[in-house]
Amino acid sequence: MKHTRMLAAAMSAALAAPYAHAATPAPAQASAAVHPGTAELAAMRAEISAMKQAYENRLQALEARLQVAEAAAQTRAALAPAVAAESVPQSAPPSALAAPAATPVAAPAAAIAASAPAAATPSNLYNPNISMILGGTWQNLSADPQQYALQGFIPAGGEAGPGQRSFNLGESELTLSANIDPHFAGQLTFALSGENEASVEEAYVRTRALENGLNLKAGRMLSGLGYLNGQHAHTWDFIGAPLAYQAFLGGQYKTDGVQATWLAPLDQYVQLGVEAGNGDAFPGNARNRNGAGAYAVFAHLGDDLGASASYRAGLSYLRTGASQRSFSDAELEHSFSGRARLWVADAIFKWAPQGNAVSTNFKLQGEYFRRSEDGVLDYASATPDAASTDYRSVQSGWYLQSVYQFMPNWRAGLRYDSLDSGSLRYTLADNAALPILQSFRPRRSSLMLDYSPSEFSRLRLQLAREQSRAGVNDTQIYLQYIMSLGTHAAHAF
Repeated sequence: MKHTRMLAAAMSAALAAPYAHAATPAPAQASAAVHPGTAELAAMRAEISAMKQAYENRLQALEARLQVAEAAAQTRAALAPAVAAESVPQSAPPSALAAPAATPVAAPAAAIAASAPAAATPSNLYNPNISMILGGTWQNLSADPQQYALQGFIPAGGEAGPGQRSFNLGESELTLSANIDPHFAGQLTFALSGENEASVEEAYVRTRALENGLNLKAGRMLSGLGYLNGQHAHTWDFIGAPLAYQAFLGGQYKTDGVQATWLAPLDQYVQLGVEAGNGDAFPGNARNRNGAGAYAVFAHLGDDLGASASYRAGLSYLRTGASQRSFSDAELEHSFSGRARLWVADAIFKWAPQGNAVSTNFKLQGEYFRRSEDGVLDYASATPDAASTDYRSVQSGWYLQSVYQFMPNWRAGLRYDSLDSGSLRYTLADNAALPILQSFRPRRSSLMLDYSPSEFSRLRLQLAREQSRAGVNDTQIYLQYIMSLGTHAAHAF
């Protein structure tokens, strides 16, 4: 700081030297009482004094900014593991092709000086970060959503389907997250439905300081299966989950349990993970048993393809079971008991010119599902004619979607969904078939256009045509808004 003041003094002296020489009267003129240039010299001296004061003010502003920067640097150094864990998505390849951060505008010196004490108080950074997602839709459906069903598949429950007609509040999210101490961090996310119901979507603690790329998580969490499953719905590029997610995971798979992931120390992105949970979520259900009721493993591989593209591919496996998992068909109650195995293969490719995704970018992603179930089917279980039969199914489904940002703030996308009810093996007493399990291949085509005024808001129009059961073609029109309030962690790649 002393060097800065010396430099300013030298500059001031250099500027003042010529005028000081001119202001000294020559010997021949010393006897003159008043010289005609005296007023001009006084004005010059005043100007020099003003310049010196301006330099002094600038030096004081620089000193204040330096104090703030030093305090911020000390805080970041103390909390570096926490900042890194919150700001870098764990599932991102070496380059996530993210848009560059906006250049900050320098604040006035008074504002900087006023903010210095707050910036130097690290305890504030341990308060929970709070974020809120507000969303809503308007829906026009040509088919009655009360009759919705995916023919050929045992229903997962009321969470599948296009939703209600007209205006809908949609699901809002409230998230609180913070570092607990140098070893742990925590997050709690509430899901608030339009039917005035509140539920815990995620509530977990995770480690922060383990070495060798290892990370542990415990609580309720979105599983690492596939690609979309681990992301909150407001980050999806289309309204609603793909048909495969509805048929095989009941919309989205959450588990109460533990998860361990390992990030390999390689130039490429390689992540391995394993989960053990209670198995209450579809395709399982609560079974009143000790120990884990579901297991999942997954592996992800990613890398850059030059300076403008990157990819990620993965393979996941889920094993769970069900006991008297009930469903309705033709106003009769049935149930399934047995085990379910699910394989998921996923891949995503992203392109942005020279890694700058601000103006234009392109994304192509898809997932393939294959599930087998073996067990016992109890049909008409609520009637005197209830009976049981062996049940086995091998079913599959997939989706492929692309999204292109053709100009800043504007994107367009296309998605195609397809399911195959596959082979179903069961025998009823009267050799008939349950209507819901009659063979069919549901499919849907969707077209999307959205506009994002900023990174915190999005408006979307989506058109879709769906055939979820034989003889029914549903034309769907959606309008959606998604608004983000408060701090929000970075999204996954």
